[in-house]
Amino acid sequence: MDIATRAAKLCAKLHIVVLINPAKRAAFSEDERVNMARLCLAQYDNIEVSSYNGLLVDFMRDRGLRVVVRGLRSESDFRFETELAATNILMYPDYETILLPSKTDYSFTSSSIVREVASYGGDISRMVPPEILELIQARFAGQTRQDK
Repeated sequence: MDIATRAAKLCAKLHIVVLINPAKRAAFSEDERVNMARLCLAQYDNIEVSSYNGLLVDFMRDRGLRVVVRGLRSESDFRFETELAATNILMYPDYETILLPSKTDYSFTSSSIVREVASYGGDISRMVPPEILELIQARFAGQTRQDK
């Protein structure tokens, strides 16, 4: 949300793309994640949310998009993102990356941490948007780390 809302101020149209990664075990389905993003970003007329099964660079090339905005939480994110940007330029020379550092409040928040805290019934209200808080709490209600 932090990166999306700030990026929305920088461009006329912002595409939020939920990428499908079979290597990761997502807590929510593709449709659920798209719907959750739409709920959170509904007030922004210039944001479009969709999903894509493939590389982000292919999504961008197929639609004639040239600039991607990515969020950074840490120094390790910076290294990963710069390597990714260099790789994507090799595949799509018009590809550009803008890296936005997250606000300090969110620099240590990750889906893994939210999942862990939620699975033990901890308070995640400052980690997730209010529009989807109950959905996340319901998904993890009664689960503990051993259940996963």
